[in-house]
Amino acid sequence: MTSHDPMRHPAGRVLLEVRDISKRFTGALALDRVSLQVRAGEVHVLLGENGAGKSTLVKVLGGVHSPDRGEILVGGTPATIRSPRQARQHGIAVIHQELTLVPRLSVAENLFLGRVPRRLGMVDRRRMLREAVPLLDRVGLDVDPAAPVDSLGIAQQQMVEIARALDEDATVLVLDEPTSALTGTETDRLLEIMADLRSQQVGLVFITHHLDEIQRVADRITVLRDGRGAGVLPGDASIDEMVRTMVGRDIDDQFPRHRTTMGEPLLRVSGLTRKGVFSDIDFEVRAGEVVGISGLVGSGRTEVVRAVFGADPYDSGTVEVAGRVVRGGDISAAMRAGIGLVPEDRKGQGLVLNSSVGENMGLVTLRAATSGGLVDRGGQARRAAEMARRLRVKHSDAGQAIRELSGGNQQKVAIGKWLLADPKVLMLDEPTRGIDVGAKVEIYELINALTDSGHAVLLVSSELPEVIGMSDRILVMAHGRITGELSTDGVTQEQVMALAVAAREEEDLAS
Repeated sequence: MTSHDPMRHPAGRVLLEVRDISKRFTGALALDRVSLQVRAGEVHVLLGENGAGKSTLVKVLGGVHSPDRGEILVGGTPATIRSPRQARQHGIAVIHQELTLVPRLSVAENLFLGRVPRRLGMVDRRRMLREAVPLLDRVGLDVDPAAPVDSLGIAQQQMVEIARALDEDATVLVLDEPTSALTGTETDRLLEIMADLRSQQVGLVFITHHLDEIQRVADRITVLRDGRGAGVLPGDASIDEMVRTMVGRDIDDQFPRHRTTMGEPLLRVSGLTRKGVFSDIDFEVRAGEVVGISGLVGSGRTEVVRAVFGADPYDSGTVEVAGRVVRGGDISAAMRAGIGLVPEDRKGQGLVLNSSVGENMGLVTLRAATSGGLVDRGGQARRAAEMARRLRVKHSDAGQAIRELSGGNQQKVAIGKWLLADPKVLMLDEPTRGIDVGAKVEIYELINALTDSGHAVLLVSSELPEVIGMSDRILVMAHGRITGELSTDGVTQEQVMALAVAAREEEDLAS
């Protein structure tokens, strides 16, 4: 559904309004007199680069942060929101990227968490299961309410969160990057649910870095830049207009790949096999080359790069760097050989969230900076500061906690720590997931800098335009096998998907 669809329900009364909200953290102004208005029956997109203030504004709406100045009005009446509970009491529900479900409880128990129906002082499970059904139906979720919630996929778990919020009489639903971990089909389903909720006169605040999704559902777009409002655009604004308003400049080339003269193979993988996960994986990456790995969810892409890095074992096959075999299942051996990995889960595996920017930046080079049991902290700090400057990491200082940075700036640190180690081969698993177009281009330029200086890059990505635009060759995977190799010269998304889907169909037929 596009924003100019004549069947779209017109937006109604103002449900929520924030006026001139400001918020400061440790000397940095995160929000500077930001205003936002959400009407019944509209999808209001909140757009901006990482670090623009979107997450801070969401936390103000959800009662996690209290504003330093400005006011919030609910239904035209000034409201005090100092906690998530108060936000819910005012009909505002936030669906965060990190879901708040209890994994081992059932779907129904999560729906009624903290307010389970009781009979004679005991939990009335039969009534709870019965009352869960219409709630799930409202968001189009056909699952067993008695099933453990951790048996559901991420998209289904998000629907459970949304259903719970609506049952708590939420009139404004804030969706913070809900599609970042979803497949294309799951995203389509979520956007359909949003359109249905809009027809029910729910006001939705939608945050996403996928500009094509914005064009499909937005009624209005409030753009933030450097903590300030940069403008309000109509839902049918062009991608160029969105980018220009968001970053303050035109981005002529979203995928600025530099083609370089390639050298000898730096990484060679031969016959790599892990029973039940992947088999007979053969490929090489040459100096100055970016090789992309594409495939459907569950194809084995992440499992292969983790095995190459030594994070997971494999049963047979070899990994060689510059002609020398690397011992399997040994991260230290892989690092000594010159292999680096920026993992898909940057928060869980790529960073230490309770540590500072400087400490995270020095994680990989800590051993090299240690002599006689003493760490050259001064040298580490200088190198970290220089890398942060080079990568244009937005932070107050090297002592700032990494968890306080935006997703894009966290990703720059996750990559920067490896750049300090100067690996021969850097493997990037979903390096731009959840970050804005401006930060993406900066990361692409880092990839160019690596290959320009003779390094090799292995790029795993679910975004077909990215893997096509930034790779020299593409390996397509399905069911743990490499099913095809494509040159990126003139290749289309349809050709890549046809390989992956055809391979999946062959497997299904064989079974």
